[in-house]
Amino acid sequence: MEVLLPKDDWNGKFQAVGNGGWAGVISYAAMATALAEGYATASNDTGHVGGNALLAIDHPEKLVDFAYRAVHEMAVQAKALVTAYYGKPARLSYWNGCSTGGRQGLMAAQRYPDDFDAILAGAPANYQTHLHTWDLSVSVPVLKDPAAAVPPAKLAVLNRAVLAACDGRDGVKDGFLNDPRACKFDPAVLQCKGADGEDCLTAAQVASVKRAYAPATTKNGDVVFPGKEPGSETSWNAFLSNTQAAPGISAGSFQVAYNNANWDARTFDLDRDLKLVDEKVGATVNAVNPDLRAFKARGGKLLLYHGWNDTAISPGNAIDYYTSVQKKMGGKQDDFVRLFMAPGMGHCSGGQGPSQVNWMAALERWRESNEAPDALLAARVANNRVEMSRPLCPYPLVAVYKGAGSTNDAASFACKAK
Repeated sequence: MEVLLPKDDWNGKFQAVGNGGWAGVISYAAMATALAEGYATASNDTGHVGGNALLAIDHPEKLVDFAYRAVHEMAVQAKALVTAYYGKPARLSYWNGCSTGGRQGLMAAQRYPDDFDAILAGAPANYQTHLHTWDLSVSVPVLKDPAAAVPPAKLAVLNRAVLAACDGRDGVKDGFLNDPRACKFDPAVLQCKGADGEDCLTAAQVASVKRAYAPATTKNGDVVFPGKEPGSETSWNAFLSNTQAAPGISAGSFQVAYNNANWDARTFDLDRDLKLVDEKVGATVNAVNPDLRAFKARGGKLLLYHGWNDTAISPGNAIDYYTSVQKKMGGKQDDFVRLFMAPGMGHCSGGQGPSQVNWMAALERWRESNEAPDALLAARVANNRVEMSRPLCPYPLVAVYKGAGSTNDAASFACKAK
């Protein structure tokens, strides 16, 4: 772990930052951002070097480090160092993470609710074993039958067809889908009428695309993990175009489950392997407990966000967890947890939609001034110029065009129920 302490102009607060994938590195760039904003900050490599799952082969204790122990110990020790250096404790402690960092934040809220006063959790990989099961359920059929692979050029054709069918239904044609779940698109309309061609999909490719849109399910029909959303197709290369290997991060959970660094993804069987990976890995790593009463009771705030065009982690997962918290804790809990879905945004940032958002500023205002985030300003910047701004709305509200004004101006939109 590493702690950076501002010599001058300390804002009196502490911000820990998260990791990505299987971690294995200290997140210096995120620390630098926190430091520039006056925070004392810390990050850690979760107890190993290298961004793969091999850390836990023959070392189950290192899986515990990766899952939760490293972040908790870092928080405890970093706050002690802050107190020793400044002669007083940080007045507030924040967590800022996306992907694995989002999972780490939710794990802290669930397991160590006293570690952080407010948590920013983006695109959380909190149902890690189910996420990785979905990935293999879609990628392994392509490994077994390369004819089922969908090359990038055809993914672009698919994306153009989706946008032609659904972009503009919300009154604005902008190159991405404001509410992807309102788009009902059947990829079979692109199936080649005769021989294979550049602008059509073979029957095997149509089947692959349908698997990508669909949730993974067991033989009994139980939903394991949600599928990808319409509009995100151009970034499906990792699991639909690669005929050589399954996504390495996802295969890692099964390498750990079988305690075998050479586990062959082609042997993957969903029902058999899901049971094993949940037992051997999920019981330690997954952060899906919806009971956040202890975190809420101490005044904790949880701000969740996810891009609708995320293809690393299906955006429906964030909705599923948010919904589970509401159900477990009894109705609307927006006084301490809110979820923002970002149209057109990819994994944690980027994409066709406006994805530059000052998430931490919104979380600070919420925790420190009790100013709840009713809408957040998102911008798309190109060539050092803001070319589009939109409001991001607390789920399940969506941004609706008012019918007047520039569609590139956030002021022309209002958050409304679907």
